[in-house]
Amino acid sequence: MNADGVALVIPVLDEAKALPALVEVVRALDPAPAEVVVVDGGSSDASREIVRAAGWLVVETAAGRGLQINAGVEAASAPLVCVLHADSVPPRDMVQVVRDTLAEPAIALASFTPLIRGEKTRWGTTFHNWIKTWYAPLITRPHLFVRGVRLLFGDHGMFFRRDQFLAIGGCTPGDAVMEEADLCVKFARLGKVRMVRRWIVTSDRRIAAWGPLKANWTYFKVGILWAVGARARLAQHYPHVR
Repeated sequence: MNADGVALVIPVLDEAKALPALVEVVRALDPAPAEVVVVDGGSSDASREIVRAAGWLVVETAAGRGLQINAGVEAASAPLVCVLHADSVPPRDMVQVVRDTLAEPAIALASFTPLIRGEKTRWGTTFHNWIKTWYAPLITRPHLFVRGVRLLFGDHGMFFRRDQFLAIGGCTPGDAVMEEADLCVKFARLGKVRMVRRWIVTSDRRIAAWGPLKANWTYFKVGILWAVGARARLAQHYPHVR
């Protein structure tokens, strides 16, 4: 495995609608990732069949994004890892962006900048997603904010070095929601947490299902619950939308 090889880790649960488009997106990446590891949390649809037909590695676990991401990183062999959601479209040169960003030793964790889009671009939620990377740590972890730490989230396409992820213990296994925020706090011990100025397009399916006001209120509410330690309540406020 090359020293700058990049693995894509994709946690899924009943993503048969989204996966065919993602397969085509990943095939078009230039340069190509070293490997693609899809971690299925017990899908009842054709998710696993679609992944296997694409030639990707399938790892099966119980459902839960923290648990699934941990399993995917464990199964990967490339030294660099990007966690990608099934409904996201990264830039075509994402692998090179990951390599170039992590070539700076001071950066421990980074991500792309999410652009929320469906039939139209959701500029309001896109702005909220950007600004909450600032206000979330300011409100919840001010001691990290003053050190320059920003909180990144799953639809940002977070990436890191595999050995450092394992060294900090990865995601909290029981976390179904906000596992990314915990990673930011853990990675902040090792170096900078940064969001690069390159778009990653992610689906607006929650906004389409809930409406912009409810969706953004839900994002805010879940963040506050995480901040005060009410982890057991997070999943009930953030149901799956497929």
